[in-house]
Amino acid sequence: MVSLSQLVLFAFTSTVLIFTPGPDIIYVMTRGVAQGRKAGLAAAAGFALGNFAHTFFAIVGLSALVTSSATAFACVKYAGAAYLMYIGFKMLRSKASLVQHGAAGELSCWVIFRQSILANIMNPKVALFFLAFFPQFVDRARGGVPMQMLILGSTFVVLTMLGFGVVALLSGEIGRWLNRSAGAGNRIGQGAGCILIALGLRLAWPER
Repeated sequence: MVSLSQLVLFAFTSTVLIFTPGPDIIYVMTRGVAQGRKAGLAAAAGFALGNFAHTFFAIVGLSALVTSSATAFACVKYAGAAYLMYIGFKMLRSKASLVQHGAAGELSCWVIFRQSILANIMNPKVALFFLAFFPQFVDRARGGVPMQMLILGSTFVVLTMLGFGVVALLSGEIGRWLNRSAGAGNRIGQGAGCILIALGLRLAWPER
């Protein structure tokens, strides 16, 4: 099982990353602005549930790696830490795009839900992020690696649904706030970048 301290750290890091401006959360917000809260919630649910597929892929791949070689799993963890630090540096250097794009016509909530699930599942960057992010919170010595990753994945799905749900419900107000505060997205992105860099350094620390 995942330790409480690891789960708390995972939840905190995930929450910051979930609220970092990106195509998914911007889409949820614009759907909410354009078509109302139900459409925004449909998009939020689709993006959140799509993460179950990435959790499954990560469980299958990483569980096989754990049983085959402890050294290989350690290499994956360090490579993942390096990748997270790379993403963090990119966030620090880049400027977040908070321009609300048009919602491309009105769609039914069911269509929005399906499209959001597919958009999440078919995004290779999300799959790569899961493979880099999850192993940092898996303790091989505690055993039950598939169950640990299932707990982490389910936690991430719930947090995504709650976070994106808030964005959908408050999409109008959030959109107006972002338009007034030009540097808000940059500050959020830089904060998330610092957390990813710190996470990578934490894993690379000698005691680890």
